[in-house]
Amino acid sequence: MAEPVDMIVPTLREMRADLVARLDQHSVCFDLVDKRLTKIEGHIESLRHALTADTLMSKLVTGEFEEPSEALEAKVRELEAHK
Repeated sequence: MAEPVDMIVPTLREMRADLVARLDQHSVCFDLVDKRLTKIEGHIESLRHALTADTLMSKLVTGEFEEPSEALEAKVRELEAHK
């Protein structure tokens, strides 16, 4: 029968090999989750752009858009000139 001291190093090597295998599995799982999150973030960004465009389009269609401040200032100057 082998001495207990002679069994420690092989046991530690087996444990190390098992840990490395498990870490590799977790790494693969985290890579999959990371890819899925990246894809979801892309969809969210697209949705934000769509909502912004929808808001702008609805304002243009209903005529609720603000005139540039330079145009308003020009109108005020024109009204002041008529006084």
